[in-house]
Amino acid sequence: MRATDIIIKKRGTFVTDKDGNRKLVGAQPNTKEEIKFMIKGCTDGSIPDYQISAWLMAIFFNGMTFEETGYLTDEMLHSGDVLNFHENGANKDIIYVDKHSTGGVGDKISLPLAAIVAACRLHDPMMSGRALGHTGGTLDKLDSIEGFRTALPSETFIKMVNEIGYSMIGQTEKIAPADKKLYALRDVTGTVESVPLITASILSKKIAEGSDGLVFDVKYGNGAFMKSTSDAEILASFLVNTSKAMGKKASALITNMNTPLGNKIGNFLEIEETIECLEGKGPEDVMTLTYALGAEMLVMAGLAPDTDKAVAMCKDAVQSGNALKKFLENTAAQGGDTKKLLDEVGKRRSQFKTELYASKDGYISIEAFKCGMAGVILGVGRSKTTDPVCADAGIILNARTGDFVHSGDLIMEIFGKNTECLEPAKQLLESAVTYTDSKPESNPLIFKKI
Repeated sequence: MRATDIIIKKRGTFVTDKDGNRKLVGAQPNTKEEIKFMIKGCTDGSIPDYQISAWLMAIFFNGMTFEETGYLTDEMLHSGDVLNFHENGANKDIIYVDKHSTGGVGDKISLPLAAIVAACRLHDPMMSGRALGHTGGTLDKLDSIEGFRTALPSETFIKMVNEIGYSMIGQTEKIAPADKKLYALRDVTGTVESVPLITASILSKKIAEGSDGLVFDVKYGNGAFMKSTSDAEILASFLVNTSKAMGKKASALITNMNTPLGNKIGNFLEIEETIECLEGKGPEDVMTLTYALGAEMLVMAGLAPDTDKAVAMCKDAVQSGNALKKFLENTAAQGGDTKKLLDEVGKRRSQFKTELYASKDGYISIEAFKCGMAGVILGVGRSKTTDPVCADAGIILNARTGDFVHSGDLIMEIFGKNTECLEPAKQLLESAVTYTDSKPESNPLIFKKI
């Protein structure tokens, strides 16, 4: 078996039509054995990067079937360790369920969600990522809590999920190593926006963490990876169908990311808003989406008969204070200083600050993507994986899309990593705000379930 032949098979061949135009035709699906050969060669280095890159480009242009995507996911999954919560018949009656978001701006949903569903007796093994580009990262937010450890041994992670109900860690070196190699190549070869490759990347990590069921939050809009609802539906279908083909329960909600979620964007700021949510004081959009995803998870785990009952369970977990207790219990178990955390709420801000005021009267709309990119300038996110982030940088939205403002009203408080970043971030945020005489048409927060 040769990598060249596998690449050509997926690429197709050139033919010339009667008008003399040349085009590629005849691309064929790769077999399980061919995909296994390529992933093994990628992982152990026996196939050079330039051939793996050529194969990725062929996939980018010609796609993959659900079956191929399943083969690819399985091979990437088994390129490293796979956690098993049911080993030797243990915990056989528990259905472990996790949620994954395709990323957005102000998207701190995983943080209150995990605590809420754990307070409802669900077990959630949550493996999260870091910020890259305009999208935030759960691990960076958790790192803003003094002492919090996101790098835990597998045995500790499993024990914590079973005893507390959830744990939040990062991908280890031994989890899906093929994904790290492939993602690095996709990033530099312009092949990131491939639905089968996105699907395999997400699922190889999520299934490796030991979940029996997965609920996906697939974003669409200017602040999302998928810009249209139709593209988001395609990705959601791939994620759900591939998960099911691999023996997992799965569902997806397609949700709006045209404007930031919640009132706060930033690492510690989103921890702060998480606590507000768990105290029952969270923004309406964050609470609505958290309850909707939580309901999907509880029904999937067999802990609620339907979504209405599941939403009621989630709300009760917040109102009773049990969800906040669960969050603090997990924080302490992972090394976080809960007393200092609670003392810092409402007080911890970067000393480098500026403000954005309304330039005219009118209804405003705030673009998520530009807010996310302003966050990168401020130090909230990173342009490349090696960039540091600033825990105390961020943006507080004092007005939201759909609000009417008067000229001179405070719209945003802006916190940066240094003085120099404030003005360019502020200019970008000014361009993110538009004014209209009539209230902008609002798109539903939750567009569709797959």
